[in-house]
Amino acid sequence: MTERTVVVGAALLDGGRLLAARRSAPPELAGRWELPGGKVEPGEGPEAALVRELREELGVEAETVGPVPGEWPLRPPYVLQVWTARLRPGSAAPEPLQDHDALRWLAPEEVWDVDWLDQDVPAVRETLAVIAADAH
Repeated sequence: MTERTVVVGAALLDGGRLLAARRSAPPELAGRWELPGGKVEPGEGPEAALVRELREELGVEAETVGPVPGEWPLRPPYVLQVWTARLRPGSAAPEPLQDHDALRWLAPEEVWDVDWLDQDVPAVRETLAVIAADAH
């Protein structure tokens, strides 16, 4: 069995809007949009990793709400798992601190207005289904 590394992505939600982050590095990804997040470190659970990554990348205090069903392959050995999350009361507003040069809150009808990274597209699609289900 090959080792795999989980990358957690945040479907950070606020008032039904989804936060998208534009990559500034590496060069082959720069200018395209993704769900913010990062690698789960050894001994760390995916939810704890997501809270830590959002603090490091966006300067926010967030909490996970629940997993988005599915897992998406990235380049080996990485796989993407997505969790819905929300800002904790009193958290600072998100800012692009690491690896990003812009952030956008997207209403459901605006989600496809940005050029998502190819590997994030199926995760974003599934996230929209979760958002829609939660709205009913």
